[in-house]
Amino acid sequence: MRLPIDSEKSSKSQIVYPMLVTVEEAARLLRIGRTTTYELVMSGKLQSVKVGRRRLVVLDGVRDYVDELVRTQNTTEI
Repeated sequence: MRLPIDSEKSSKSQIVYPMLVTVEEAARLLRIGRTTTYELVMSGKLQSVKVGRRRLVVLDGVRDYVDELVRTQNTTEI
């Protein structure tokens, strides 16, 4: 899961991807509500870090969370 962002320092052929996204951006990626996303973050199910006063979600953590959902739902439905 990659989100391209524009970077003035990068060449036109190079795309830069963020490593951290806001909780709101993570909620949009997961297609769930902001409150639910905050609950996942605070419970540790969705990996995040604190940078200053901001809580940011690790983008690879979003992928890990989805992979875990798929894995656990596939094993429980068999």
